Amino acid sequence: MDRFSFLNAAHTEFFAQLYDQYIENPDSVEPSWRSFFQGFDFGMTTYGEENQTQAPVQQMADYAANAPADCSLVSEKLQKEFNVLKLIEGYRVRGHLFTMTNPVRDRRKSSPSLEIETFDLSSSDLNTVFDAAKILGLQSATLQEIVNHLKSVYCQHIGIEYMYIRNPGVVQWIQDKLSVNANQPSFNSSEKKNILNKLNEAVSFENFLHTKYVGQKRFSLEGGETIIPALDALIEKAAEKGVEQFVMGMAHRGRLNVLANIFGKSTQDIFGEFDGKDYDQEYFDGDVKYHLGLTADKVTASGKKININLAPNPSHLETVGAVIEGITRAKQDRHYADDFSKVLPIAVHGDAAIAGQGLLYEIIQMALLDGYKTGGTIHIVINNQVGFTTNYLDARSSTYCTDIAKVTLSPVLHVNADDAEAVVHAVSFALDYRMKYGRDVFIDLLGYRKYGHNEGDEPRFTQPVLYKLIAKHKNPRDIYADKLLTEGVIDATYVNGLEEAYKAKMEENLEASRKKELTVITPFMQNEWQGFAQVSDDVMLQNVDTSYSKEELKKVATAVSNLPADKKFIKKIEKLINARKTMFFETDKLDWGMAEHLAYGSLLQEGFDVRISGQDVERGTFSHRHAVVKVEDSEEEVILINNLENKKGQFQIYNSLLSEYGVLGFDYGYALASPKTLTIWEAQFGDFSNGAQIIIDQYISCGEDKWNNQNGIVLLLPHGYEGQGAEHSSARMERYLQLCARQNMYVADCTTPANFFHLLRRQMKTNFRKPLIVFTPKSLLRDPRCVSSIEELATGSFQETIDDVTVDKNEVKTLVFCTGKFYYDITAERETNGRTDVAVVRIEQLFPFPADQIKAIIAKYPNADDYVWAQEEPKNMGAYSFMLMNFDFIKWRLASLKAYSAPAAGSYTRAKRRHADAIRMVFDKNLFR
Repeated sequence: MDRFSFLNAAHTEFFAQLYDQYIENPDSVEPSWRSFFQGFDFGMTTYGEENQTQAPVQQMADYAANAPADCSLVSEKLQKEFNVLKLIEGYRVRGHLFTMTNPVRDRRKSSPSLEIETFDLSSSDLNTVFDAAKILGLQSATLQEIVNHLKSVYCQHIGIEYMYIRNPGVVQWIQDKLSVNANQPSFNSSEKKNILNKLNEAVSFENFLHTKYVGQKRFSLEGGETIIPALDALIEKAAEKGVEQFVMGMAHRGRLNVLANIFGKSTQDIFGEFDGKDYDQEYFDGDVKYHLGLTADKVTASGKKININLAPNPSHLETVGAVIEGITRAKQDRHYADDFSKVLPIAVHGDAAIAGQGLLYEIIQMALLDGYKTGGTIHIVINNQVGFTTNYLDARSSTYCTDIAKVTLSPVLHVNADDAEAVVHAVSFALDYRMKYGRDVFIDLLGYRKYGHNEGDEPRFTQPVLYKLIAKHKNPRDIYADKLLTEGVIDATYVNGLEEAYKAKMEENLEASRKKELTVITPFMQNEWQGFAQVSDDVMLQNVDTSYSKEELKKVATAVSNLPADKKFIKKIEKLINARKTMFFETDKLDWGMAEHLAYGSLLQEGFDVRISGQDVERGTFSHRHAVVKVEDSEEEVILINNLENKKGQFQIYNSLLSEYGVLGFDYGYALASPKTLTIWEAQFGDFSNGAQIIIDQYISCGEDKWNNQNGIVLLLPHGYEGQGAEHSSARMERYLQLCARQNMYVADCTTPANFFHLLRRQMKTNFRKPLIVFTPKSLLRDPRCVSSIEELATGSFQETIDDVTVDKNEVKTLVFCTGKFYYDITAERETNGRTDVAVVRIEQLFPFPADQIKAIIAKYPNADDYVWAQEEPKNMGAYSFMLMNFDFIKWRLASLKAYSAPAAGSYTRAKRRHADAIRMVFDKNLFR
């Protein structure tokens, strides 16, 4: 190995500064360096003409690496300087592997070591003075002093990974920051007492619950209590730096402690939840206490008023990470569009979850994308070193649970959770980094879990050795109290006084709580939801005025059907945009895409915002939307709807990363914080939403019932059987309908552009918000039968059902009910066969089910005696099972494919044959599946 090849990775600024000093005054540098630079200049002049394009420092490294072993120009002293530089580099790159950050386990051995012999140095060099110390911000120092400094910075209770960061300025900033106090905490007596006080709250809270509610699940924070003073310091310091709102997400462990001691949730309410009392509201079922969230306004120690939010979440680990990013972005867009730093997201992870859950990768990949960035998230891992009962060695292949941070070149600080000051110090570093660079930063808080996965678990079943150590281990409060007692900051009675005062307050609140009959659940983030009501399904079925004047629609049409004259676009774009103009201003036949644009434009004119995201949404998977068009030569983006005169709202549309789970979680969070924004997530194909099923099952369908939170997220799911195979046919309608109950969401499958127009407008014109699931068409996007008039948009409203107006109702014998594209297939067959005795009724909204409207339609057909539910999906899919439960007021038969395991056949020929069979069943009651 070349003796000086390490210079390629060494700190180049040191060489540059020293070389500049040599150029200006050769006698001012140490003789061995002067000798080296003289040799370098000679070598470059004589032999290095071919390398003149290289940077001088790189040339210098190459020269040193290739110098002959006996070259007199590289003195022994200079060689030692290079070895010291290599030593410094070794600590910077690998120092985190040799820290004292684990409070209960021995660190695994790493290689190569940081012993000085590894760098061709020896104990005889310890008293030698080296100029290399200057790159550490020191004066020339002995090797022993350099090693002591490096151990203090990199190998104590804080280990830091950052050398993979590719921006030299960022690396330098970090190194300068680490040089302050040699990366050691420095707090005054008042600050130390505050840290101790927050630690006492954390410890005393858990002790009280453990005594009063023996064996009840609470997912104790014990072993990681230092996160409480850390979060307290983070919020206080961030407020001083101008942060006005905090959005936090975390799993179960420690949540109750954080709610009580950071967010100020009433412990009376917490005790009521432990006592299992019923809720003070009838229309929601609530959730377990360690899933609940809270929004609070808090005044910091310096008097600044801030808004803090802890999002509710289910047991599905890490889902809330995507949600809080969406909440944060919504708050930034609405209140701080010019300064994202004003809203700070804080994500608290478990070590097993951050390493094991793939969702984290999706969230991390959003961090710098225009549609999803939030100006940097502070990630804190409560590292228990065990997941449920799985040891960390069985839980990941990576060295650290936080290695996901390297995806975005984010620094990671590994901290001993027993050292409260080190934890607070690390959090302060993380905050400074986020505020300066607007990027993510990770803190790995290495602690332990005092009990099992929950308080009724027996951890010694699986970790007997570890839990023998934990049983003897002092809690972080007592460890810190001993330290402050030794320092003379507190006396021997100080901690007892804190503990007794906190316990007395808890006893008082427990007594008051038990006098209350019901538990009060405060809805999350209600400050964003002023003026919105919670409603039941009967209100959801009421008619909403969604009409809009023709003159205003004309303004929208003008904006979206005229390309800038001074820019050049490809011929296909020109043709598409001109077609919009033709359909509105000449033929009065509006297609799906045009109706969609008119809906967005009308809402923008009325002051609502519109946000659309998903894979390829800017043009649309099926090339129907073209909300963004590209200039041919420059690829400049043009959003035509932004040319709309006097629009009051903002239009945002983003092609997402190739993610469903993370992006839908983000957009759900966005809608949760911005009820006046039409927030849409569109799947590339309908059943691609399978990848986001946890968000659909655990948030969208039941968030209001569990957490009292309204949400107006819209899902557009392309659906329809056109012979494109299993994955490109069905949006799995049956799954959404199975989730429907009470008043939880809307599910629709529209057949006309006008009805889609009014459906989108209805979503914003109500004084409540419900999730909206829309099964959108593919082939109908360009079907000449699927058009609407301007009049239908201007004066109409959303129709939950559409009766058949093309037949003589007295002649009808067979009354068919269907939804979506199948309507067009059935009516085409009816026309081919000349069947005037068949009427086809469209159910445009499946939930809430419009039973009364359907009954009224049935009554209009006095001679009908054959009732049919027809669907293009197989019998075990689609709406059939839902209809069995809800369409129970008449006897009807089914016309569909038989049951299959896959939604559709891969063979186009077979798929079309089956489709035709289902259609024939509509007209022949003697055919059965």
